[in-house]
Amino acid sequence: MILAAAQTKPTRGDIDSNLLDHYRLIDLAVQNGAQLIAFPEMSITGYEREYAQKLAFKKDDSRLDHLKKLASENNIIIIAGAPIQIESQLFIGEFIISPDNSVVIYTKQFLHEGEDEFFQSSFNHNPMVTIEEQKISFAICADIDNPLHPENACKRATDIYIASIFFTPNGIPSAYRDLQSYAQKHQMNVLMSNFSGESWGSPSAGQSAFWNNKGELVAQMNDSDSGLLILENKNDNWTSQILKI
Repeated sequence: MILAAAQTKPTRGDIDSNLLDHYRLIDLAVQNGAQLIAFPEMSITGYEREYAQKLAFKKDDSRLDHLKKLASENNIIIIAGAPIQIESQLFIGEFIISPDNSVVIYTKQFLHEGEDEFFQSSFNHNPMVTIEEQKISFAICADIDNPLHPENACKRATDIYIASIFFTPNGIPSAYRDLQSYAQKHQMNVLMSNFSGESWGSPSAGQSAFWNNKGELVAQMNDSDSGLLILENKNDNWTSQILKI
C-alpha cells in the first residue's frame, strides 16, 4: 500500500489555481505509485469562513470533473476539501473521489469556535473506504481535538485515520501530541495533511506527518515546503519519502 499526504500553499479564493496544484500533486503521487492522496482542510478554496458560501461546491459540481478523471485513469482515491453545500446547508467537507467515478462526502463533525456562524456540523456524512483490506476513516481539523472522534473511528475497526487540517504554528504541537496518542491508544495508522502557506490571513504550520499504529512518528515534512509525503507499507513496515515541488 502506498499513501500520499499533500502539503499545499493555497491561493485565497482562487479555485482554478488551487485545482492546478491539486492536478500536479496528484500526477506526482501517481508517478510514485500512490493509491490514495489526501489534501488539507478546504484545500480547493483555501480555508474560508466569510466567503465560504460564495466559494461553495456541490456533490455534482462540474469543477470536480478533472479530479474524477484523474482518479479513474490512475486508479487513485483523491480526498480534496472545500465548503460544501448539501441542500440548503453549508458544511466544511471533503470529497472522496474514487476510481469508479463515485464521489462521497465527509463533513466535519466538530467545529472550531466561530465556525458555527457559517457552517453546520453533521455526523450523517461519515464514509469509509478500503484499500488492500485496510479500512480508512477521515477527519477534518477540529475533529482531532475531540477524543470522541478517533474513538468512534476505532469502534468502526479503522486501520488508517486520515486527518486533513489547517493548523497554525501555535496549534501544531497539540495536533502532534493528540495524533500520536490516538495512533498508540487505538492502534491506528495516522496520516495528517496540513497547509504550508498562509490561509484566511493566518500562517499555517505545515509539518504533514504519519504515525504508525504503535504511535511512532514515521515521517514529517517541514513547515514551509509544498509537496508530498509518501508512505509505503510492506509487510507491516512503513517507509517514507518526501517529494518537494
